[in-house]
Amino acid sequence: MKTHANDIEIIKNQVASTYYVITANIEDITHEESMIFPNGEANCMNWILGHLIYIRNPLLNILGEESVWDREKFSFYNRGEIALGHKDKLISFEDLKAYLKQSQDKLEAKLNTLESFEPEMIKDISTLSLHEIYHSGQLGYLRRILGKPGAIK
Repeated sequence: MKTHANDIEIIKNQVASTYYVITANIEDITHEESMIFPNGEANCMNWILGHLIYIRNPLLNILGEESVWDREKFSFYNRGEIALGHKDKLISFEDLKAYLKQSQDKLEAKLNTLESFEPEMIKDISTLSLHEIYHSGQLGYLRRILGKPGAIK
């Protein structure tokens, strides 16, 4: 079963919509604020944004694109890692924002060249899309915990 152009349009919309939610939720957040661990243990905004980028790389790879960073070098943003245990390794929030933009540009450019997805890609693409939705919402809650007004109206 081959996919259709509509499938790509759905993913293009997901990628654009989640990017909007992510960027709205991280707007006006300083690096210091991004390093605050709610309850002294919950993942900080810096780790969640880095984790989103870390997991966007496999999405880029599935689509035939290169990652925006080296998996080994940034492995402390991988699923299952305890963010608090890597506090000293987390990179600047501004650098993360630049990596996010780079990943967005690559995703959009690649999606604009595709006519269909290979059937074996569908499950991974949909799961990775859900992953972005899940964590973009977490950024919204963290924004409020930091005392900032909600970004999504």
